[in-house]
Amino acid sequence: MVPPLDEDSLIARFFAPIAGPGGLGLKDDAAVVVPPPGQDLVVTVDALVAGGHFFAEDPPASIARKALRVNLSDLAAKGAEPLGFTLALALPAGWTADWLQDFARGLGEDAAGFACPLLGGDTVKAAGALTLSITAFGAVPAGRMVPRTGARAGDRLYVSGTIGDAALGLQLRLGRGAAAPGNEHLLDRYLHPQPRLALRDALRRHASGAMDVSDGLVGDLAKMMRASGASAEVDLAAVPLSPAARRACDGDAAAFDIAVTGGDDYEILASVPEGEAEAYEAAAAAAGVPVAAIGRVVAGSGPALFRDRGGTPKAFARGSFSHF
Repeated sequence: MVPPLDEDSLIARFFAPIAGPGGLGLKDDAAVVVPPPGQDLVVTVDALVAGGHFFAEDPPASIARKALRVNLSDLAAKGAEPLGFTLALALPAGWTADWLQDFARGLGEDAAGFACPLLGGDTVKAAGALTLSITAFGAVPAGRMVPRTGARAGDRLYVSGTIGDAALGLQLRLGRGAAAPGNEHLLDRYLHPQPRLALRDALRRHASGAMDVSDGLVGDLAKMMRASGASAEVDLAAVPLSPAARRACDGDAAAFDIAVTGGDDYEILASVPEGEAEAYEAAAAAAGVPVAAIGRVVAGSGPALFRDRGGTPKAFARGSFSHF
């Protein structure tokens, strides 16, 4: 049975306790966001819908964490320090106080852990699936945001972490994979993205361009090259895979294609001028974030060239996940 809570009571019970000072106790119609002196405000938004971005039966705390973390990944790619976020939550029929309590707990723990407090939002009744949208605010030193449009011919291309874990984890959730060592890692990477906020200083100091890999490495790289007016050459053998992903991809071209086009990586793709490459690698290592060089930006406006382990050009049926 749906608890007898109106919107104000729901907000006061579940969300006001995890709000930051700028949220004004969630008693106002707006919040106050003040970037530090000499800093620019960076804003990003992502919407997630049950059945499209997560499973309705996923743990509510995990749904909340994913919703916040995908936005933090966008801030990380811009070199931004989190300041806070707002939440729009559309609850379907049949929601329970226990579900919402777990959701708020997961959200509050991540908000505290990533120093990105809740500032406000809106809660409504959904006619269909559970839907939530987070708008996150960050700050960068004035004029230092790392744009998607900054890649230039001659730059090295890097990705952080490992690619394909979440996409392969989704395949397991859909019943399309066999039991194997490391499957729990793949499943966790699908449920719980790891925003690379520790990389933000290295990006600001050394990268010419960056974006987070959310819809698949192949397709997102193409987006970044189009935005930058350039092209790229990529060595697919250099794309970093976790041990679990490598086991899944060894001898299975279809699994590898899923890994590099499937999305939900939330790693950082960066272009770094040749003269800054060594410093970028050192700064990333000091921040505890592994990065791998996978290719170079080249002049031109044609599609990126991907080469397999033998140096043969490889094409993909699709480059990335698409909402439409």
